[in-house]
Amino acid sequence: MQAAPTTDWIAADWGTSNLRLWAIGPGGAVRAERSSADGMGGLAPDQFEPALLRLAEDLLPADRVTPVLICGMAGAKQGWIEAPYAQVPCPPAGGGAPVLAPTRDPRLSVRILPGLSQSDPADVMRGEETQIAGFLADEPEFDGTLCLPGTHTKWVRVAGGQVLSFRTAMTGEIFALIGQHSVLRHSLSTDGEADEVAFDAALATGFAAPAALGMELFSIRPASLLEGLAPAAATGRLSGLLIGTELAGAQDFWQNRDVVVVGSPRLTHRYISAMERLGGTARAAQNPELALSGLKAAHLLLQG
Repeated sequence: MQAAPTTDWIAADWGTSNLRLWAIGPGGAVRAERSSADGMGGLAPDQFEPALLRLAEDLLPADRVTPVLICGMAGAKQGWIEAPYAQVPCPPAGGGAPVLAPTRDPRLSVRILPGLSQSDPADVMRGEETQIAGFLADEPEFDGTLCLPGTHTKWVRVAGGQVLSFRTAMTGEIFALIGQHSVLRHSLSTDGEADEVAFDAALATGFAAPAALGMELFSIRPASLLEGLAPAAATGRLSGLLIGTELAGAQDFWQNRDVVVVGSPRLTHRYISAMERLGGTARAAQNPELALSGLKAAHLLLQG
């Protein structure tokens, strides 16, 4: 099916689990938005173009080439084609040239944005940099820290339109691994419910004594066996210990700084509340489509 001529280019956020794209028309207007479960984690390199076409073929005019600009894990070593990292400090969307992906369909021209890297201490991000670019499109004078919680939480120092430094915490992945594969899985709530009182107490403990994390974590199991610790309280305690320990390690990023949290409403609330309980301040990003805003900003840079 031939698309309407108002599809000027396509923006795509290609993660490990999902693909999300937007058809962009004149003036940056979004003409269509679609998503699929064809994430990078389930595709071989030669399967990326078919996955893109399954979602967007009817958006491609037959009489011309449509540019596609992609951020995220499609540019990983295991993805469509590797887009090398740009070294910080650098602008989040302009620190490195996008890589042209191999395609067979003559209607496509696909470029993938690079991620960011840091040498000391060693760290990388891929996908979050585009959200950062979208945030800076809204607040170009921002000088502070962006916190992007998730499976791997990013703490990012930003000033002068550049990413200066960042650190990654595996808090979300550790929580999932403990909940699914450790002895503590027998004590935790099956529906993810977390008691807030238990969370607050464990948050303070994790922040004050991060070196004792291993012992504090195990204490959840005997408290369940001997003291009848409820599953929701055990879950709250686990979450509080992990986030408190993370915040202890990330103090230079959030204490006495302007902090903006970018993430799902649940995680955003969790991290803002945790920082406030520990004497900091933070606010939530207001733009719910930062990845799209960042892709638009990168597209404008590429147009010169």
